[in-house]
Amino acid sequence: MSRVDDRLAEIGLKVPPVPAPVAVYVPAVRTGSYVYTSGQLPLRDGQLILTGKVGGEVSAEEAYDCARQCALNAIAAVSSQVDLDAVVRVVKATVFVASTPDFTGQPGVANGASELFGAAFGDAGTHARSAVGVPVLPLDAPVEVELIVEVG
Repeated sequence: MSRVDDRLAEIGLKVPPVPAPVAVYVPAVRTGSYVYTSGQLPLRDGQLILTGKVGGEVSAEEAYDCARQCALNAIAAVSSQVDLDAVVRVVKATVFVASTPDFTGQPGVANGASELFGAAFGDAGTHARSAVGVPVLPLDAPVEVELIVEVG
């Protein structure tokens, strides 16, 4: 087991199988010293854990949990390209939040992903981030997360 697996186990999580793409793309690509993930949805066992808009059918707390699941799936996508112990830095996370026009809590939702990257990678999990409100995401998912990591 990797150090990342051990850290995740301490908080009751494990790296899941890489979710199957929902269209024509691959979950992650490595180029040089970087791995770029495709957008990861809050899929668990092949099913979205929630659908709808944050600030509407989905609460900010539920969306936080969705962002955490997206982050776990992004880690799985990275693991399809490299051993997780090869990650030297989480460089950037982009978190898309499908939200109602009046919802402004995207940064709090994105913390679900950011905090998981910190728990999984320790100091190497500190990253730049964008939290973006959007009108709709694939399959009516409330959250989607993209990740860029540097590997050694």
